[in-house]
Formats: sequence, C-alpha cells, structure tokens
Amino acid sequence: MDSPAFIYGLYRSELEAWLKERGEPGFRAKQIWEWLYRNPVADWEQMRNLPKGLRGALEDAFVLMPLTEVEVSSSNTGTRKILSRLRDGELIEEVLIPAEERRTVCVSSQVGCMFGCVFCASGQNGVKRNLVAGEIVGEFLAAQRVYGQRVTNVVFMGIGEPFDNYDEVLRAIRILNDPDGIGLGARRITISTCGVIPGIERLAKEGLQVELSVSLHAPSDPVRDALMPVNATWAIDELLACCERYTRETKRIITFEYTMIRDVNDTERDCRELVARLSRFPCRVNLIPLSEIDEYEGKTSHRETVEHFVGELEKTGINTTVRWSKGIDVNAACGQLRSRHETV
Repeated sequence: MDSPAFIYGLYRSELEAWLKERGEPGFRAKQIWEWLYRNPVADWEQMRNLPKGLRGALEDAFVLMPLTEVEVSSSNTGTRKILSRLRDGELIEEVLIPAEERRTVCVSSQVGCMFGCVFCASGQNGVKRNLVAGEIVGEFLAAQRVYGQRVTNVVFMGIGEPFDNYDEVLRAIRILNDPDGIGLGARRITISTCGVIPGIERLAKEGLQVELSVSLHAPSDPVRDALMPVNATWAIDELLACCERYTRETKRIITFEYTMIRDVNDTERDCRELVARLSRFPCRVNLIPLSEIDEYEGKTSHRETVEHFVGELEKTGINTTVRWSKGIDVNAACGQLRSRHETV
C-alpha cells in the first residue's frame, strides 16, 4: 500500500488488516469507520475515542482529506457546482442537483477526458490523470458537506470517462455501497460511458445492481463519427450488440443518452433511424437538448423537435425522458464541466 494513501480509498477489510498488523483490537475499525462515514471529521485529533498513538499512526499512514472545496457556484435553478483542489494541485468540478425527494451529486472520475466529444467541454484539453477511489469518495463527502444533509444518488457523469478509470471507479462504488459505511444503494448509483465496450462487458460480470447509461448521441456512424471520436473504435452496431448482451445477461435496462443538436442529429431521418435501432431490445432514452459551449458551434434543438422525438420513441414503447438542462448560468449543465488549470 502506498504511503500516505487516501483512507477513503480503503475497504473496511483493508483497514482491519492494517490495524491487525499493528496489534490493535478489532473494534477499532468500527470506531474509525464511524468517524469516516457516520460522523465525518476533518482532523485525526477529532477521533476522540482513539488512543493518541493510534491517531498519530493513522496520520502518518493515511491522508484524511483528499480534496479541498475552493468555490461553490449557485445557479438560479438550485443546482450548485463545486470546484475542488486535489492534493497535487489539480482542479475538478462536481455538480449538486437537488430535486423534490433526491439530492444527486454528479462526480468526476478523471482530471480531463481523452475521448474528446466535440460538444463537451470536459475533454477539450485531453486527460491529465485518473482520480483514485479515495478522491472520488471525497467528492461524495464534499457534496454532503455542501448539501448539509445526506446525498441520495450518485451519477458518474462529471469530468472524465468512468470506464477509462474502471478499477478506481468500481472500488469507489463498492465503498459507497458498503452498508457499514455510507450505505448508498447500488440502484442509486449510475455510471455513464461514451461507449467503451470493454468496460460494459466487465461491468456485466460484477454482479452489481448499478444503473448504466450509454452516450449514443447519433443513430448512424457518419454522424456519430463527427461528434464522438470513440465511434472510430467501437461503432454503433458493435456498441448496440454489446448493450443488448448486457441487458440480457444482467436483466438491467440501459439508458441511452442523446444530446440533441439542431440540424446535426435531430432531423426526421435521424428520428426514424434512432427508433429503428433502439426498438430491438428493452431500453430507455434520455434526450438532452444541447448545453452550448464556446468550443463548439452547434446549437440546441428547438423544443418542438425534442417533443417530436419523444412522441416517436414512445410510440414504439421506448420509455423516453427529456433532461432540460439546469445550471447553465454557472456552466454546470451536461457537457459544460471542464478541467480547470488556472490559479484559483
């Protein structure tokens, strides 16, 4: 184990093993776990029921706070964006999306993104590095501090491609899901991928009841090629065949994300092709009117076009929703998060 490591990146069994190596009684793990997740503290000295020597050993071996909130931006829609600095100085963003009975946090999995979808600000400068599990769990805890109450849902839809950082993302999910810690139900966790087939295939074998969201954004290879460089590696036919296998093997229904861009992927022909491709197996569709960014000249689809797509998809029995963007005024809407490098 690297030292110092992020303690929030440990499974409880790993913490127990570390304590056992030092001759500490087994109940210490439970005490530490409660300070980490039930009554989170910002300093080792606040773990008052631990001996001073153990607090010192923990401080020498582990990092307690993996990130620091630098700035919280509030939208007039209630959405908030947290800019955080990591221990190495890199900056990431996460988004808090409150609803009536949900408090969702959209977390990042990388500093930047290598996949370069043309309409997404996150990948305009490539990828700097992966986040480790302790940093991802740290994002969740930062969200709870800002909310002032329990987060109910987590979506891996922030900066980065989760399946490009598969092992650390899955480790973070298992830590979030641990019933003795945060205890977040697997079905309240969503992983969003731009279509990385090896990641989808691995997830199918994990036995986790997490939700899977796949960014499709076009019904044909020529259009998707222009929007998403990943299509050159895993084209639509191969991707949809993989998604169909995933659905069959896991009995879980995938949600396809479709960003609607005026006169690019929202024509009548696009609508017919999309319906034809997705009607062959159970799925859901989430239509996302484009959140415009400076780096891309595309414009969002007209509302009547979006509603037409909804009607045509639902005629074939495909459950369809529209994600009307929130947080545009603070650049917190879908596709607007970016890896920031300037001094803050």
